[in-house]
Amino acid sequence: MATADDLKFQANPDATTISIDEPVEIPKNQQSHLQEPGREEDDELLGTDDSDKTELLAGQKKSAPFWTFEYYQTFFDVDTYQVLDRIKGSVFPVPGKNFVRLYIRSNPDLYGPFWICATLVFTIAVSGNLSNFFIHLGKPTYHYVPEFRKVSIAATTIYAYAWLVPLALWGFLMWRNSKVMNIVSYSFLEIVCVYGYSLFVYIPTAILWIIPQKVVRWVLMVFSLCLSGSVLVMTFWPAVRDDNRRVAVATVATILLLHALLAVGCLAYFFDAPELEISAPIIPAPIIPAHNGTTVITKSH
Repeated sequence: MATADDLKFQANPDATTISIDEPVEIPKNQQSHLQEPGREEDDELLGTDDSDKTELLAGQKKSAPFWTFEYYQTFFDVDTYQVLDRIKGSVFPVPGKNFVRLYIRSNPDLYGPFWICATLVFTIAVSGNLSNFFIHLGKPTYHYVPEFRKVSIAATTIYAYAWLVPLALWGFLMWRNSKVMNIVSYSFLEIVCVYGYSLFVYIPTAILWIIPQKVVRWVLMVFSLCLSGSVLVMTFWPAVRDDNRRVAVATVATILLLHALLAVGCLAYFFDAPELEISAPIIPAPIIPAHNGTTVITKSH
């Protein structure tokens, strides 16, 4: 029969003891192996978890009420380097990179989109008037008259596109997000930023549209449309790719169609629209009957 000494546990001084209260840490290299295989591709396209934590911390700072000046001041709190970096990202899009996660989400702004749209308005209006002047230069019957109404038409068209289309897209994404899980959500301010910065490429294009060659103008328009359209596609495709395939393709196609209509409409109206030449009206010479039965035709000046 076992004695009491045999039932005692013998402690080994070389053994390693583990406390239940202390959490077991997993090395970082093992954590990376526990992730899903397709996670790395999604992190590269949509961002990392560290960026999400930064977004949450940045969102906690914006706690001013919306009726105060400080609330709207945060939308213009950007420096020149950030604006130039976002403009460069819109002109030279990187395949496989999300424009919102890469440039916008850390600090979305309205400063860049507002001044880009304002510059584009005056660039299109002035370039359209200069193009009309150079086309009819040297014709004796043509009298140049500046068309200031083009400024108001360009401002209405561009600002309506830069605000109403993002508003409609934001509402559509919110509606689809309530029906389909795992859809990337963008805020209205982020969508406005994407559309505003995507229009920058049309500023130098509108200046080059002064060249009185239709083929050159349309080639420049197609090139600018491909650059700016690729920014929109690479940004909003991850937001709808988990949705129904037809809905996703139709959404991206509608985004590109509206973007193309803006470019084609501006080129066709402000630069390729036929101008009516206004000349002095021809007044027929009056016929005055003479008393001896003959007629006398007087010259009118």
